[in-house]
Amino acid sequence: MRKPLLRVVIPSAFILLACNVAGAMPSFAGDFEISGYGGIEFAPSSDVDVSDGADFTADWDTKPFKMPPYYGVRGTYWFDDGRLSNWGVSLDYSHAKVYADDATMARAGDWSVFEFTDGLNLLTVNALYKFPIEGTKWVPYLGAGAGINVPHVEVTRPSGRTFEYQFGGATVQAQAGIRYEFTENWSAFAEYKGNYSWVDVDIDSGASMKTDIFTHAINFGVSYRF
Repeated sequence: MRKPLLRVVIPSAFILLACNVAGAMPSFAGDFEISGYGGIEFAPSSDVDVSDGADFTADWDTKPFKMPPYYGVRGTYWFDDGRLSNWGVSLDYSHAKVYADDATMARAGDWSVFEFTDGLNLLTVNALYKFPIEGTKWVPYLGAGAGINVPHVEVTRPSGRTFEYQFGGATVQAQAGIRYEFTENWSAFAEYKGNYSWVDVDIDSGASMKTDIFTHAINFGVSYRF
């Protein structure tokens, strides 16, 4: 499947799944909302372990506004039923990405490309709790969850080239934010969101590569509540 098609298929599949999840919970009173967001992404250094070569430390650039950009979509079901009031559950997809910088490429030696730029593609299920401020339209919230990462592995070295989507492993997520409810249906939000991903993928010549990547971002987005 070509990359441009996957850029459409992955978020579209997420939206369809989120709507189906919302429709599968008729026994609870609550509201479903869909959100889209972007922002400024960061990623500290991480150790890289290659099965057929020397280990090295990767320093990452994120370039959140370079195509394809950093972005995310989220479906959230907020309960409004007794003890579950203020609790929610979300399905969150984010197109996080990282590029090895020039210093990293020098340490790697003869590698010419090392990046996950068509996404680490993080998909998580999260529990959320909101703290409505009485008499205002401001609503702070916290969340945490876990899921998977599906990176697009881009590695070029003398022994070959890897350029494909793979299942990378597990991801955990934490977030804290605040939203402002303009109307009953529309709101805007700002949040901090962090993801820690254990990435274990195959590269050329039968080798494997492991690295743990911590991506975090300041997000800004809008939500529509049904």
